[in-house]
Amino acid sequence: MKKKLLVLTSLFASTAMLGACGNLGKAISGGGASQVVTSKKKGYQTTGQTDTDYYQGIIKDGRYLTNKARGVGVYQNSDNMLNLKSFEAGMMNLSKEQFPTKSYVFREGQVLSKDTVENWLDRKSKDNPDGLNPEDNGKKEADKRNPIYVQQIEEQDYMQEKDGKLSLAGVTIGIGMNQKDYYQKEEYGATYTTDISTEKMKEEGQKAATTILARLRQKSEIGNDTPILICMFKQAPNDSLVGGSFYAYALSKSGTSISSWTDTDIKSVVLPATDSSSVPNENDATSFSAFMNKTQSFFPNLAGVTAQAQYKGKELQGMHVNITTQFYSMTEITSFAQFVSQMARTYLPSGVPIDITIKGSDGTVQAFLSRDSGQTSYYTHVFNSY
Repeated sequence: MKKKLLVLTSLFASTAMLGACGNLGKAISGGGASQVVTSKKKGYQTTGQTDTDYYQGIIKDGRYLTNKARGVGVYQNSDNMLNLKSFEAGMMNLSKEQFPTKSYVFREGQVLSKDTVENWLDRKSKDNPDGLNPEDNGKKEADKRNPIYVQQIEEQDYMQEKDGKLSLAGVTIGIGMNQKDYYQKEEYGATYTTDISTEKMKEEGQKAATTILARLRQKSEIGNDTPILICMFKQAPNDSLVGGSFYAYALSKSGTSISSWTDTDIKSVVLPATDSSSVPNENDATSFSAFMNKTQSFFPNLAGVTAQAQYKGKELQGMHVNITTQFYSMTEITSFAQFVSQMARTYLPSGVPIDITIKGSDGTVQAFLSRDSGQTSYYTHVFNSY
């Protein structure tokens, strides 16, 4: 059965990047004002920066320039939305190494249209010769059918300003690869799974990357000499509590060949871990367990304390902590947020960015805590009613 295509829109990357969008005349960067770049001829403005770690975005004719094909993915029966967040955020983090925020301005992808990306993500057929996924061989058995390998494709553009004009100076392409392909043998029937080995996933990913690179070079705005960063992403299974992660990238400075790939050695894990050996650094698992136990023992009305941690090799890169409560009293929430801040400072790993979201059982965010890598204290905000 032919896969349906679904457009999934995520605001994760844009929300983080466009913190200064509400004030175009004056953007704050590191405590000082950063200049808003304007091209009257083209009608472009930049958003300014709230932090030098974020890119400035582009506003055209007073409106944010949205991606022409952003979030297009192959529909799977129950999508893991964490994949989309990890995909976009990871692409931008890898891009910063090649296209520094101080020298480049971010533009949502404008070269690849929605129809183009959908055709590329579909199966190859007589009606769709551009499909990157193999033809349907008609088989229904999990180990005999041709699975969908390429799950999602996204473009990010990086611009540079010269003589009051912005021009394309770099492109990042993210390619999401399946390690599990979900399918039905009949419409509305049971869901089955085809497992894809890591070796096969990487093989098909490199084939897709080579094809995409050649097609991009044919686009007039990109041409032969615009640097193109290609980032390969491994999708997490639908039932995973964490999103996927990027496993390799390659930079093409010109031409259509990819000379070499660089492994990222990035891994995302869930805490508390059922098996501490699955965590690259067991000390982090122990520290989080101590934080969780102290938090739960002091405030017993908690539905859960979990975290998503990202590693590069054995080195922790950051942590997102989620706490679900059964509190209804504002005084309880305020007291709890202050207590969590103290426990986090005492038990959670130091030297890395950590954010903690406290939610009610209905999903309402009650409080938020955050600490940057160079800080020891947590910024705490409790969401009050007026």
